[in-house]
Amino acid sequence: MHMDAGDDFSESCRSTEHFVLVHGAGHGAWCWFRLLSLLQDSGHRVSAVDLAGAAGSLVDPNDVRSFDDYNAPLLDLMAALPDGDKVILVGQSAGGLSVVHAMHLFGDRIKQAIFIAATMLQFGYQTE
Repeated sequence: MHMDAGDDFSESCRSTEHFVLVHGAGHGAWCWFRLLSLLQDSGHRVSAVDLAGAAGSLVDPNDVRSFDDYNAPLLDLMAALPDGDKVILVGQSAGGLSVVHAMHLFGDRIKQAIFIAATMLQFGYQTE
């Protein structure tokens, strides 16, 4: 079935989402540059975070003492979301653990989580 851009169905399927991109180990927000551009060009809002001490972060890696310290930029972003806003979290590689941690703390602010070749906690383990 083909529907033109003016059809009600295709208009109702268009939505603007807020994607939050979380890099893996040894990377930074810069690794998302292509996906970030594609999503923005499609009309979405995109935030790519530099986790503390990671490439691109202004935090000295020697000052990162805990998983909460490492995740602080992501957790701060999630805490600052306006009431009622929900994001789509995308975690790649070790960023999957950060996404799970954010899901645990901010489940009411997450519409969906996407894991790309991501590290996951074993069944029964929690982030706290």
